[in-house]
Amino acid sequence: MALILQVISSGIYIVGSLSIVAFLYDNLKSLFSIIKAVLEPYFRPNLPKTLVEKFGQWAVVTGATDGIGKEYARELARQGLNLVLISRTKEKLIAVTNEIESQYNVKIKWIVVDFAKGREVYDQIEEELNGIDVGILVNNVGMIHDPETLDKVSEDTLWDLLTVNMGSVTMLTRKILPQMIGRRKGAIVNLGSSSELQPLPNLTAYAASKKFITHFSKGLEYEVADHNIHVQLVMPNFVATNMNAYSDKVRQGGLLFPNAYSYARSAVFTLGKTSETNGFWVHGIQYALMKLAPMQIRTYFGNQLFKRLRIEALEHRQKKQNLY
Repeated sequence: MALILQVISSGIYIVGSLSIVAFLYDNLKSLFSIIKAVLEPYFRPNLPKTLVEKFGQWAVVTGATDGIGKEYARELARQGLNLVLISRTKEKLIAVTNEIESQYNVKIKWIVVDFAKGREVYDQIEEELNGIDVGILVNNVGMIHDPETLDKVSEDTLWDLLTVNMGSVTMLTRKILPQMIGRRKGAIVNLGSSSELQPLPNLTAYAASKKFITHFSKGLEYEVADHNIHVQLVMPNFVATNMNAYSDKVRQGGLLFPNAYSYARSAVFTLGKTSETNGFWVHGIQYALMKLAPMQIRTYFGNQLFKRLRIEALEHRQKKQNLY
């Protein structure tokens, strides 16, 4: 009997230990990935040193004229990649192109498309990319609305959000993937969000669209692994960009809210070194702490947070209206 109890006790200990290790890894893997990115070159010195060596000479960045997308483009140019910038505003594309070209000796091509128009834009993109071997695709373009209950968000806004946030990452990847498979080289970076971690009342459709990006990226990672193609899911928390214009506190930045430049420098550093990251060490800690709580608790606090941000957004809109 004593032997049976000892075996049961040992089994419980082993299962418990493995469960704790798995739980901690699952919750802290973004931090582990950043540490891995720092240390890997010391242990594997024969790995390709640059992104150009790893993936190729050209990078495509969508949503490239503001915020994270613009700074991703700048950082990739700093590392020697030629760029194809895709956005909907010609004037902004020209301005960003001139700005980056004045800093770095790279080639830049820009393409004007509005991803909210859906299927029709992808043939144009494919035609304009003809002859360019895309080494890195950064699916950054996305949209958000001010925090609001679903019944008060316009149907046009919802259609645009779903078309841009989910359609762009799926269809542009589908257009570019065959050439990467043919060369057996490339990287696909999908900008998701930490909001995928739980439902977010008052940003219900947005958070759901980011969960789509998580599942899409993880599934694609396994599909293309045999073709030597790297898929990276990037899940930022709040970054001080125009997407968060509804919150003065977020726009002001700070330790918890890095600016787009700092965030992109950190995130690009992990490219080719890890398949999943929050991109910035503070966001990795935030994500880990949130994930420790059960889904119901995370959803409750998310609801409370975005109720307050909804009020802040309403006040922000009222101030703008008063100015005019």
